[in-house]
Order: sequence, then structure tokens, then C-alpha cells
Amino acid sequence: MFSNIDLQQLVFGRLTLEAIPYHEPILLVTFAAVALGGLALVGAVTWYGQWGYLWREWFTSVDHKKIGIMYIILAIVMLLRGFADAIMMVTQKALSVGEAQGYLPPHHYDQIFTAHGTIMIFFMAMPFVTGVMNYIMPLQIGARDVAFPFLNNFSFWMTAGGAILTMLSLFVGEFARTGWLAYPPLSGAAYSPGVGVDYYIWSLQIAGVGTTLSAINLIATIVKMRAPGMTMMKLPVFCWTTLASNAIIVTIFPVLTATLALLACDRYVGTHFFTNDYGGNSMLYMNLIWIWGHPEVYVLVLPAFGIYSEIVSTFCGKRLFGYTSMVYATAVIALVSWLTWLHHFFTMGAGANVNAFFGITTMIISIPTGAKVFNWLFTMYRGKIRFEGPFIWVMGFIPTFVLGGLTGVLLAVPPADFVLHNSLFLVAHFHNVIIGGVVFGLLAGVQYWFPKAFGFRLDPFWGKVSFWCWLVGFWVVFTPIYALGLMGETRRTQHFDDPSVQPYLMVAAFGAFIIMAGILAFVVQLLVSILRREQLRDLTGDPWGGRTLEWSTSSPPPPYNFAFTPVVHDLDAWWDMKKRGHERPAGGFRPIHMPCNTAMGMTLAALSTVLGFALVWYVWWLAALSLIALIAVSIRHTFNYHTSFYIPAAEVNRLEAQRAAQLVGRV
Repeated sequence: MFSNIDLQQLVFGRLTLEAIPYHEPILLVTFAAVALGGLALVGAVTWYGQWGYLWREWFTSVDHKKIGIMYIILAIVMLLRGFADAIMMVTQKALSVGEAQGYLPPHHYDQIFTAHGTIMIFFMAMPFVTGVMNYIMPLQIGARDVAFPFLNNFSFWMTAGGAILTMLSLFVGEFARTGWLAYPPLSGAAYSPGVGVDYYIWSLQIAGVGTTLSAINLIATIVKMRAPGMTMMKLPVFCWTTLASNAIIVTIFPVLTATLALLACDRYVGTHFFTNDYGGNSMLYMNLIWIWGHPEVYVLVLPAFGIYSEIVSTFCGKRLFGYTSMVYATAVIALVSWLTWLHHFFTMGAGANVNAFFGITTMIISIPTGAKVFNWLFTMYRGKIRFEGPFIWVMGFIPTFVLGGLTGVLLAVPPADFVLHNSLFLVAHFHNVIIGGVVFGLLAGVQYWFPKAFGFRLDPFWGKVSFWCWLVGFWVVFTPIYALGLMGETRRTQHFDDPSVQPYLMVAAFGAFIIMAGILAFVVQLLVSILRREQLRDLTGDPWGGRTLEWSTSSPPPPYNFAFTPVVHDLDAWWDMKKRGHERPAGGFRPIHMPCNTAMGMTLAALSTVLGFALVWYVWWLAALSLIALIAVSIRHTFNYHTSFYIPAAEVNRLEAQRAAQLVGRV
């Protein structure tokens, strides 16, 4: 006979009413706000009868352009969540000095601290970068879609599933209290017996599958689907950085997957890979996580470098200076990125020789990065510079990122790192690189390619407001953080005993609110631009005078991108097509073979998310059921023969006639 407790554990595992944080007023208010916002959104979609449209045109779409947009929407939503965590942290630090304890209890602060880093890297920056690559790269190489359209849909929904599981931890249970890299032994079962680390493990495992498959897909697209005549050395620089970024992903994300699997074994099965018992070693985890972690920085920043390259060339009216050196610099950065991980723990006692090797490799990687900066500057030299929305982000990026790189070289010196390793100086350096390099680049890319995606520009006034708030806010936040780090203040702290640091922390908190104004200005810019889209519409479809192939299509592009496969003769393919005149097939347009939409990607990701939730809470019957369903649906999809259709030639002719009308005056 089962007792009530045994039956409850059998059915619900560790899930009880105590998992609902009803005793946390901040979480209750957040839950109420999210619930009301969600209900309002569902009500609006229902009121206007848009569920069918969303299902047909977006949720089940295999169009790389729509999937790219969905990635970016997910990233913006997670940016709002992750930055809310940042605001809570900086205000807590500013208020929790000396005798004052602030408003966040330590256990809640630690969850916010972990969630901020996890969300901003895995569920904001990664989807944002992937979304831009998804949208732009196939257009730049003259492809109609990515190599595996269904896989693209599946990859997005797996990333979204991981984000949903992370967000769910806010309202059911808790998130990890370990820091965003979950170092053992703190992440082991002995020190973190709750569900927080399990949420961390399974949300990243689910999202990691999507990221890895997306990288394979994008590499295959670049290698096998380039337009005739587009040799590798005629690829746009953004495509090169996309290729390098995804090459890094396919080598490092399997390491992350294996590392988290070993950590899960320690927690679930009682192995001792990362404990001092029975021959384990927590430093093994440190090496594995940073073999993933440091190349991840270049996964994010290389596509941003590609965006800057496209923008500088366009707004200076010149070919990019030193194209070949840009390509080789990108390749060198990708290669050396695998040889720098140990600089994250110079203080572990590996010895002078090991520290010297990784210090030198870290300094070496700054050389090709510096070469890129000089190429951008030489492109500007004697160029006809137009200080429009996208270009001002480049101007803010260069000094900001260069300082972040210089502080990185300083930290690459082992004796200096011994002093600064666990200080706020390191926090400022990391944000200097990620915000100044990655976030500025992504926001510049949105400003630059938004007309390509939607046919109208973003409002320039609110774009400039957003830029200046971001730039000024960044320096107001992190200048005092750099100073505190040099003074010896440690990171990962919820409370400071020394009252003399409070003025610095107050200034940093004020800067965070300036950045928040920049984020809100970006949201306002989107809303205002949608309302004013007729005034902001660019009838030429080429508002910036872009130099790569994506500008040769209409804005927004048709579902098939190109009615015929373009032939590339020159590095600047679109400018070359302008000179030669548009080529047209002699026999007229032919039917176009296109992939069908599918619900399988969303279904598989939903089952994976349910499986992850069941594993978090030890609901074993649900885990087994969802795993069986996952296998069954995968097999069912394997035997789905209706995966493509043809757009008739008459429809292609009609769409191309519309496109020709839009392109008047461009050739």
C-alpha cells in the first residue's frame, strides 16, 4: 500500500505547493505583471482573429527570414527580462552598504545574479546573433533558404523551449544560486539540493541542441549554396564572420553539452566527476566550462564585426579597406580563440609555463582584432561619411570596444591578473566587450537591415536617443566599477561593508537607469516607426545604398528571395549588378521549388521542454512519457514525404512584376 506521501512523490516528484514563491512579494508582483501582460496579448490576438495567421505564417514557417525575425523578437523579450535583473542588482548594491541590508535577501539576489548572466548570454545575445545571421546570410550569398529549412525551424523552437524553462523557474521553484557558470562544488547536490541547478542544466541542454544544429545548418548553407561565381574570397565579410562564428559553435557546444551531462550525473546518479571524493576534481569542470566559455565571446563578437564592416563600407561610400586581411584576421581570431581559455583561472596554480603560454595566446588574439579596427578606420579615411542611424553605433563602438580590449590585454598578464582576478575590474572588462562590441553591433544591425526586412526605416530621432542613452549610460555605469575594481572590491557580492564605496555604486546605479532609458527608447522607436511606416517607407528598397547582394532583392524580399539564381562577378555583387544591369532568364521565370511549413519543429521542442521540466522535478512517469513521445514524433517526421511544393511560374511572374515596380530607379 502506498502512503499519501509516496503517492504524491510518485505523481508529482519534488513538485509541491511550496514550490510556488507566494512568500516573495517581488516575485508575486512580477508574476501578476507577466500574467496580465500575457492575458492582454492573448486577448488582443484573439480579438483580431490572428491565431490562424500566426500559426500558418510564423510558428510553422521554415522561411529563414521569418525564423530570423522570431529569433530577434525572442532576444528582445529576454533582453527586457535580463536587464530587469541588472537593475535589481545594481540598486541592491547601491542600497546595501555598511549597516543597510538593501531590499533583496541573499538567496533571492543570488538567483537574480545567476539568471542575469545566463539569460543575457544564452537567451539574449545568442538568439540575437543567430537571428541576424539567419536573415541576412542566405540573402548575401544568393540562396533561396538555408540548407535544411525544417532543421532551422526546429533549432529556433528548441532555443525558445530553453528560454521558457528558464523563465518558468521564476514562478515555479527557483533558479540556480551558483553564478552563471555553475561552478562545483557549489552546483553539486550537497551544496545546491534544490531544483535551481537542474533548471539551469536542462534549459541550457535544450537550447544548446538548437544552437548546435543551427550552426551546422548555417555552415552547410555557406559552403554548399553560394550563387554561381561567388567564390569564398568573394563572400561578404559578414558571411565570413558568420562562418567563423558557427565553426566555433560546432566545436565548443558539444563540450558544454558533455560538461552539463557530467554535472547532471553528479547530481542525479551520485557520480563524482567534479567533487574531491573518489578521484573527482572541480578544476576539471573549470577547464571544460571555459573551453566553451571563452570561444563563446568570439561566437558573439565575430558576427558583430561583420555587421560593422558592412555598415562602414556603406556609409563611407567605399569598398571595405583590406578585405583579404579582414578575412584572415577573422580566421586567426577563430583559431586562437580555442587556445585562450585558461586565462580565466591563472590563479589555480597551473604553474608559470602554462600561465605564460595562455597569457601570450591571449595577447596574440588582440593583433587580428586590432587589424580589423585599423581597416575600419582606413575605410573611413577620405570616405564620404554619412552620420546616419546605423553608422553612429560604429562610432560609439570603436573607442568603447578598444578600451575593453586593452583591459583584456592587461588581464592577460598573469601577475596583473593575480591582483585583479576576482575584482569588479573583471566585471567591467567583460561588460565593456559584450556591450560595447556585441550589443552595439546587434543594435546597429537592426537599424541597418530593418528596411530590408520590413520595407521602411526606423525612426531616426528615437534611434539617436537610444544610442546616446546606451553610450552615456554604459560609461556612467562601468567607469566607477573599473575604479572600484582597481581599489580591490570583489565581485559576486550582495553587500559591501565599506561605506566609502557607496558613491561609486550610486553613480553606477544611475547609469543603469540611463541604459534602461535607451532600451525604452528602442522600444518606442519600433512602435513609432510602425505607426509612421508610410512616411518612413523607402520606395527604392535600398535606403542605405548597400553594397552586398541582399540589397538586390525587394524590401521585404519575396518568400523565395531570388526568382532566378544570381551570377556573381565581383566582390561587391550588388554594385556589380547595377553596372551590368539586371540579368533575366531568357525563357522567362520558372516554377520555384519551396519547402512546406511544418508543426514538427514546434512539437519536438515542446516535448523536449516538458521532458526538461519533468527531469527538474523528478516526475519520472512524465519524463518517460515525453521521451517516448519525442522518439515517436521524430520517427513520424522521418516518414513525412510531403515536405515541399512549387510556386507556379505565373505567380512568380506576378510577384516579380511587383518587385520590378519597386526597383524603379535603382538600376
